[in-house]
Amino acid sequence: MKETFGSLHLSRALADVISLRGLAGKRSNDQLAAAWRDVAGAVLSERTRVLGVRRGILQIGVASAPLLSELVSFHKTELLETLQSEHADLKIRDLKFRLQSSIGE
Repeated sequence: MKETFGSLHLSRALADVISLRGLAGKRSNDQLAAAWRDVAGAVLSERTRVLGVRRGILQIGVASAPLLSELVSFHKTELLETLQSEHADLKIRDLKFRLQSSIGE
């Protein structure tokens, strides 16, 4: 019984490491996109796109440089905190915004 108990803890630890490293396919882009839409709202969602997650960092493409600057300077902390509290199962530890001029075309 002790080995089974230890195996359960080891398997959970490995699953967490894989998830944090962005290696697991258990979080689909659809799930991430839905969580982002929920947190960002309709207006921001139209001008941004989930690019994926890497090592627990949610990568978000942004349609313009002014919006990128606004998100980083004024909204990142609040968006991250809301994402972490309302979608804790995703284990997102940070947000990274990237300019993607093809969004919104």
